[in-house]
Amino acid sequence: MNSPFGVFPDEVILQILARLPVKSLYKTKIVCKVWYKLISDKYFTNLYNELSVKNPMVLVQVSEPSSESRSSLICVDNLKGVSEFSLDFVKDRVKVRGSCNGLLCLSSIPDKGVYYVCNPLTREYKLLPRSRERPITRFHPDGEATLVGLACDLITQKYNVILAGYHRSFGHRPERTFICMVYDSESNKWRKFVSLQDDQFTRMNKNQVVFINGGLHWLTDSCSCMLVLDLATDVWRKIQLPEEISCGVRSRVYLLELDGCLSVIQIYEAWMVIWVMENYEREEWRMVDKVSLRCIRGMVPGIFPISQTGNYVYLATHKQVLIYQRNSRVWKEMYSVKDSSTLPLWFSAHAFRSTLFSCH
Repeated sequence: MNSPFGVFPDEVILQILARLPVKSLYKTKIVCKVWYKLISDKYFTNLYNELSVKNPMVLVQVSEPSSESRSSLICVDNLKGVSEFSLDFVKDRVKVRGSCNGLLCLSSIPDKGVYYVCNPLTREYKLLPRSRERPITRFHPDGEATLVGLACDLITQKYNVILAGYHRSFGHRPERTFICMVYDSESNKWRKFVSLQDDQFTRMNKNQVVFINGGLHWLTDSCSCMLVLDLATDVWRKIQLPEEISCGVRSRVYLLELDGCLSVIQIYEAWMVIWVMENYEREEWRMVDKVSLRCIRGMVPGIFPISQTGNYVYLATHKQVLIYQRNSRVWKEMYSVKDSSTLPLWFSAHAFRSTLFSCH
């Protein structure tokens, strides 16, 4: 079969290019005009993103607490190993607040209320417009949103940024008033709505937000349910966890995604139990794996699941990123940090995917 690329069929070339890292892919654009046109085509973008989302990774922001310098990002990939890159192209000192389908939501450290969306691999970024709503800087307790969510739709190439938290009027204690601001990339505007909530969230709950079925999902501090924001209707609702799950001193629960479905992982004593929601409409859960943690018993109190597929689970400790191969039942260290002054890795670890999603 004749092809502009020689003896290989076009589809074979497409499949090969769609498996390249983003940096390598951009270098192939300058090979020839045909390749540039091919890689710039919407069909190729969709193909690349479709393959990339099947390979979730872990992104860790590493910095010294006392340092004023910009931090570095460590990307841990089961297939390609460990790579490091920076966010220096943003021209601000920022921290990662959310991750979804290849994009990151960043908040400025020196300037509260300033947010960015970027693709760290293509080095594109967008400064979000400031909201005119004053309550955006009156979130309790520290002036920053309790929940920060990023929802990126790979099909429509549109995204939303969500800032939500309890409102505190000047001179008053925070009440149940829950303010939610939603940024829409298509209109380049924020919208606001108010509801009443009683839920609290841990540091890990805030980091682990899952975008599925048009909604953002957060696990509440009580571990009895998830708080869900439907972006089509701007309505909050709750989804119950499996009845078998309980949260206490010796039991911890984490919210993740598993091959496009909601999943929760419970860690208790020397066990890790993985649940998946098989039917979203009927809220039906099924236990898919129960893993013994005896071989890493000493790490169990400080281990946190970050990302997973049907074959493996990424977990972060204070200084390490581990991977558990579910088929072979093998543990492997993927990354470790030597500097004892850094914050725990799980403190700033996010699930991540390499995509060609544009933030413009």
